[in-house]
Amino acid sequence: MKVHFLLIIVCLFAACKSKPSDKDAHSLKVKHVKVLASSYKNTIKIKAAGIDTSNTDSEPAYANYYILIADTGINYYTLRNRMFALNKLSGIPIDTMERGYNKAKDLIALSDKDEDEIYAGEYYPRRFPSKTLSLEYLENYQFDTSPKTIALVAGIYENKNSADSALQVIDKVKTAFVFKGRVYVGCMH
Repeated sequence: MKVHFLLIIVCLFAACKSKPSDKDAHSLKVKHVKVLASSYKNTIKIKAAGIDTSNTDSEPAYANYYILIADTGINYYTLRNRMFALNKLSGIPIDTMERGYNKAKDLIALSDKDEDEIYAGEYYPRRFPSKTLSLEYLENYQFDTSPKTIALVAGIYENKNSADSALQVIDKVKTAFVFKGRVYVGCMH
């Protein structure tokens, strides 16, 4: 029983570990974590050492990425058609992350039967660098936009040069633009 509890705690630490880039790895505030378990009257005491607590839940983990947007709008199906057309024109692959449009909820969402019980039937955003097309809610990258504005994302990049180069690939798309976005990359579970 005690071993199972310890394994659950270790799994929780691992599950909430964000995926930093090599460049950001040196700035991590968590230097190291030592988990010391000792049993005392059927309980397990766990002590975490070396954690910088100045980054609390009120200051979640964010990363600055360059977002390439091919188009925006509020009609999912119009943007979906544009995504397929852009895929044919540019060869940029599509990654829906197994999401589709739920008409009843008026939401881009995972299936109600998705294995992730927390996000089944809900929207789960693209959050890390990717050279793929997908439909996302723009407010996840640009905070001063309407919650229902959908963006045809053509890539998320760690540096501006890469984003600008990708923009040149889709230069025939007159609505395309790149901006620096602050993206939540912390634990989602």
